[in-house]
Amino acid sequence: MTNARRSDYDVTDTVQVSSPTAVREAVEALFRPTWPQSSLAPLHRSFEHFELLFAGKIPGYHGVDTVYHDRQHTLDITLALARLLVGYERQADPRDRLGGERAVVGLITGLFHDVGYLRRTDERESRNGAEFTLVHVSRGARFLEEFLPVVGLGRWVAVAREIIHFTGYEVPGAQIEARLSDAHDIVVGHLLGTADMIAQMADRCYLEKCRDRLYAEFVLGGVAVPVSSTGDRQIRYASGLDLLRQTPEFAAETRSKRLDGEFHSAYRYLEILYGGRNPYMEAIERNIAFLRRVVRSENWRLLRRRPPIFAATTDPMSSMRALMVNYLKRVWSG
Repeated sequence: MTNARRSDYDVTDTVQVSSPTAVREAVEALFRPTWPQSSLAPLHRSFEHFELLFAGKIPGYHGVDTVYHDRQHTLDITLALARLLVGYERQADPRDRLGGERAVVGLITGLFHDVGYLRRTDERESRNGAEFTLVHVSRGARFLEEFLPVVGLGRWVAVAREIIHFTGYEVPGAQIEARLSDAHDIVVGHLLGTADMIAQMADRCYLEKCRDRLYAEFVLGGVAVPVSSTGDRQIRYASGLDLLRQTPEFAAETRSKRLDGEFHSAYRYLEILYGGRNPYMEAIERNIAFLRRVVRSENWRLLRRRPPIFAATTDPMSSMRALMVNYLKRVWSG
């Protein structure tokens, strides 16, 4: 694993994916030559709203307080999606091309694909957005139903509220596709789901973020130690290290069932942009190969990066740890 790449830059180390402005400019630079006749105004307004919303400056919402699904995570996925959309369009038969407006809708959906983690101010029982892990995609779909008409794209609501589900596990892929009447929209959904998987797994600090941050979110979201309606407990992930030990298997399953299966190897559309290479898949392979070495040696000190968290609160990790400890105490004392 190289030390040259900066922790809050994209897989090519050229775009600062913690910066909404930098990502918007990179996305627009890809978009303009591909769809020169299409308006970027809705996308520009969406980036402005995203920045304010995640910072906690939109009435009715708290800012982002999840430590894995932070601002950088979303912007990284949005940039990857823009590259996939452009790569697809450059290779597609004229009959299969997506068109600029559909691409904009896809990008806006990507930009808000994790908005369901944000707590509304009237949700007084919630302490952290990670509590919505199992339902965050449906929450995001409801947000898009309200937001798209604001930027003049209300006619796309029915599509966006379906394709956002390609980023989660709440609705089976076949069921999502059955609800979409246009094959072009299914393609956008596959590109969106692909971007969500490959960008986070290609993150330079993916392994540390899984151990320190994703595990904490899984605890609060009821994923690490799910409790049944009868009070039975199941240990799915005993710790952050246990989550990492299971990550190679997760990566292999994601590759076979989702990326190569459900999404039909859509990641290959990136190759036209990089001279036949795929920097995302290469970075994923490096991450998993390095993790296998760490697991074999049990030398966890090799995972020593401490990347910044781009959330709206001042010390989100301390708050998350305290909530996680309290949650586990409640689960095991019940």
